[in-house]
Amino acid sequence: MKVVDVIDPQRINRAPDKTIILMSSGEFVERGYTVKNVHLNLYIQKRDEKLGPYSLITAFIETDKGMIEMTYDEGYRGRNALEETAAFLTSHLGISGLILRSIIQLENSQKCT
Repeated sequence: MKVVDVIDPQRINRAPDKTIILMSSGEFVERGYTVKNVHLNLYIQKRDEKLGPYSLITAFIETDKGMIEMTYDEGYRGRNALEETAAFLTSHLGISGLILRSIIQLENSQKCT
């Protein structure tokens, strides 16, 4: 099962412009879910001459019970939006919070289906 938690999922109905892997081949367990992969995807939505690229950054989490791709951040974040987001997450223990948030959303989505 794959859950997409993005306003207007058509915005990510293509290969991402860039991906950064935060965790792969992991065996991290959270709330009974074994987390296998965590990565951030960058989808450039548009470009503005003055503001630069408008970025949609999603978090993709793969577990033994399903996958979820959800909005992490979006806006005019500069040319290095994805790298800066990944650096923030890895330097501030944000991966753990991101995984927990994703698992909760995945659980809620599975209850509704």
